[in-house]
Amino acid sequence: MPSDVPHSDVAYDVEAVRSHFPALTAGYAHFDGPGGSQVPVAVAEAVARTLVSPLANRGRITAAERTADEIVVSARLAVADLLGADPAGVVFGRSMTQLTYDAARTLAATWEPGDEVVVTSLDHDANIRPWVQAAEAVGARVRWAQFDPATAELAAEDVAPVLSPRTRLVAVTAASNLLGTCPPVRAITDLAHEAGALAYVDGVHATAHQPVHLQALGADFYVCSPYKFLGPHCGVLAAAPALLERLHPQKLLPSTDVVPERFELGTLPYELLAGTTAAVDFLAALGGVAGGRRAQLVSALGVIGAHEDRLRERIEEGLARLPGVTVHSRAAHRTPTLLVSFAGREPAAAYAFLAERGVHAPAGSFYAIEASRRLGLGDGGALRIGLAPYVDDTDVERLLDGLAAFLDG
Repeated sequence: MPSDVPHSDVAYDVEAVRSHFPALTAGYAHFDGPGGSQVPVAVAEAVARTLVSPLANRGRITAAERTADEIVVSARLAVADLLGADPAGVVFGRSMTQLTYDAARTLAATWEPGDEVVVTSLDHDANIRPWVQAAEAVGARVRWAQFDPATAELAAEDVAPVLSPRTRLVAVTAASNLLGTCPPVRAITDLAHEAGALAYVDGVHATAHQPVHLQALGADFYVCSPYKFLGPHCGVLAAAPALLERLHPQKLLPSTDVVPERFELGTLPYELLAGTTAAVDFLAALGGVAGGRRAQLVSALGVIGAHEDRLRERIEEGLARLPGVTVHSRAAHRTPTLLVSFAGREPAAAYAFLAERGVHAPAGSFYAIEASRRLGLGDGGALRIGLAPYVDDTDVERLLDGLAAFLDG
């Protein structure tokens, strides 16, 4: 990732951050961030404020229309700052899954029998199944790039052999939601482009933990979900406006053909877009630097990343002292996300045991079913420990104490 600005030297005050999250007053230690983060009060207030404001379909005549329009424009600008994208290429939808299905159907209309798409076994199924099904519908071939289960790494060399002049699209994750692995996205997108293909990057897990810049990644499409970075439940797709202009999704006859609205089917959830802007602004305020919002976000994600990595290392050290624990998250470059299994013990039992102690660390494959199978974990997966900006050392102590008690039982 590019360092648009230097990271701040300001110390990260996790207790001050925690004070903004009402959910934490319930007393639980949350290691379930990869499935959806807790929400700061500023986000909830933005959603509520929008719902009770004068509101109508977008326009510039009535005050209610202007409110809706300004919310959408502000949300595109906020997401563009977060992703290093052009706001004119920011599309909102119900979820990343919905947006990817829409993109797959639209792109598949340009494919022919014998064309090829590449997917990886490291990915969440939302960046696999839509492409598999779209390819099958038009007679295109699906080719698989496999990651190394021993190292949890997906290298560019794993993708290169499955590319050909018939490759039309390469779908790859920026970070595995199951293992935390961050593959070399730029090297993979460069290979895709050399083959004449488009690159579709799933950034749902990555966006919460590291600065993103679409051009630096080489992503033709980048998708993410605000509810993974402290926002509400919706989805985002970002692409160059010129690329979106070339695509023609199925849509209602009276609906606009202007990009990016061309891809937003139906009325947008204005309250969720307002919450998304609030989440981006909350993150930016953690950066501790002067300047524009983009600079603040890059700094903030650097500061947050350092905090999360320190806690991850502490968890890894603690797990190494426990008997019969296998940590499957081994990639050199990874998010603060650990997948753990236990000799002779079911991950679901650990999940339930920790929950009784007020520690939320779920077990499963988390829709990364191909990755779970490749690791030899089957469809059941393992225990996932995921960090978020509000996790502190006390939470880590509770987690490690809970796992030690579980293994002693």
